[in-house]
Amino acid sequence: MTADSHPSRHRHVRGPVDPSVASSARGLWALKWSFTGLMLTAFLQVFVVVLSGSVALLADTIHNFADAATAIPLGIAFWLSRRAPSRRFTYSLGRVEDLAGLMIVVTILGSGLAAAYESVSRLLHPRPVQMLWAVMLASLIGFLGNEAVAVFRIRVGRQIGSAALVADGQHARVDGWISLSVLAGALGVWAGLPWADPLVGLLISGAIFWIVWQSGRVILVRILDGVEVGTVDAIVHAARHVPSVEAVTDVRARWIGHRLHAEVNITVPGRLSVEEAHAVAKEVQHQLLHHVPHLGAAIVHTDPSQESGERHHRIGTHTHDELPTHEHP
Repeated sequence: MTADSHPSRHRHVRGPVDPSVASSARGLWALKWSFTGLMLTAFLQVFVVVLSGSVALLADTIHNFADAATAIPLGIAFWLSRRAPSRRFTYSLGRVEDLAGLMIVVTILGSGLAAAYESVSRLLHPRPVQMLWAVMLASLIGFLGNEAVAVFRIRVGRQIGSAALVADGQHARVDGWISLSVLAGALGVWAGLPWADPLVGLLISGAIFWIVWQSGRVILVRILDGVEVGTVDAIVHAARHVPSVEAVTDVRARWIGHRLHAEVNITVPGRLSVEEAHAVAKEVQHQLLHHVPHLGAAIVHTDPSQESGERHHRIGTHTHDELPTHEHP
């Protein structure tokens, strides 16, 4: 039995409350339909790219295709991460999401490189842009398509408590503004500035590389078991407000997929029985699940006052099995 992670709703539901897309069929449903929307938007833009020859629109179209394609590995990862833990994969397959994240970053990077190549090539070898009205219309289609996907993902993400889907929706919103920038390039060409179109293409490529940097940094931090600033403080704050908890000495947390896992050492009075100390640990876990967003599981270890902290779990100098003298931290 776990608790809703929102502190203002003190209720319980059957089964784990997981803010990730992986735990919700509704999240996968949202991913499927947003993929469809982006693909339709990109195909409409392809038609205009072929007729107009706009490199700025080509850059935006390539990026929209890449964004749509990232839903495939992400959807597979979400589906796999829903599998129950096993003897081999004791934490389930949540880490597959990190692998999907790396694939997504590489895909977006490839789209940025392709767009930059086409933009530089067009600057060196200018070609007229035809059907400026169609380019302007396609840029608006790109903006509206991305904005619709953004609204959809953010709304569903908030409904199911998924920070990942909300962030993905915000990413789509940025892409919508990138699509709208194609309109600026078309207006520049219409004003007699033929270099405006490939220049906007380069600016879009730069925006794509910025997204790659931001996304790659987040994924790398999670692969290295990093957590957001304030997560440890939130865990300590929630645990210390439980009666009989004298101190919170050691806290470790990591993301597995979109579920946060925590390990906490608490100090309780030495006079408590094992059963009483266990009850305190259960209440600490209860409070953590209520007050730490996206927490999927917490292991709470109790120490008596006279041996508070992990340092008291060290095994001193000894020898066994013909090994050299050693100790265990």
